Amino acid sequence: MANAKGNIQEYIAAKTREIIRGRLASDKIRGFIKDNTRKVETMFTYYNCAMMEVETKFKVLNEELTLSHAHTPIETIKTRLKSMDSLMEKVDRYGIPLSVESIMENINDIAGIRIICSFKDDIYSLVDSFLSQDDVTLVEKKDYIANPKENGYRSLHLIVSVPIFLEKQKRDMKVEVQFRTIAMDFWASLEHKIKYKKDLPESINEKLVSELAMCAEISADLDEKMQDIRRQLTEAS
Repeated sequence: MANAKGNIQEYIAAKTREIIRGRLASDKIRGFIKDNTRKVETMFTYYNCAMMEVETKFKVLNEELTLSHAHTPIETIKTRLKSMDSLMEKVDRYGIPLSVESIMENINDIAGIRIICSFKDDIYSLVDSFLSQDDVTLVEKKDYIANPKENGYRSLHLIVSVPIFLEKQKRDMKVEVQFRTIAMDFWASLEHKIKYKKDLPESINEKLVSELAMCAEISADLDEKMQDIRRQLTEAS
């Protein structure tokens, strides 16, 4: 996830230039964005605010848990706003009505945060602490750590709704939060590169997918062993 902080107007301007260059090929989509530039800009601003709100919550939790647990549970926090072309591709793929209101209602991962932890137990502790906050509403939870995908993918996904406080109103906004250990994130990054490497011969692609599935088991075993080592150190202290 690329960091999405920065000037939201510059972000929208860059995406508008993409449209003009024809990266978003559909005339219908290009026309929609040109006709709704202000509303699209406002939408991304709201999601950027929600993303900052959730990021701050995890930074505060990290500070508190560092004091009480004598270690830092969060290694890295990454944030991103979905790109315009990715957003429009999803709108087209799922047949979502082409309006800002419909996009906000039906697409839950426009704003995304990834929390990287050293240990699996820290993920579950953070999830419990985060969801216990009275202004966080759980929309959806998918635990691919307890129930990995067939290809070996492991992560815990939340869709949450959080309020943002604007000049004259309060709005509830949805944010996707992903939790991974360092090993899970390393594996997912490599899997992503293989998945989108379109020019690989089929035989090589199948071999890499098979090897990656084996790596998923190895990384999961490593997470368990590292967790056990930490548990023994804690008990011995």
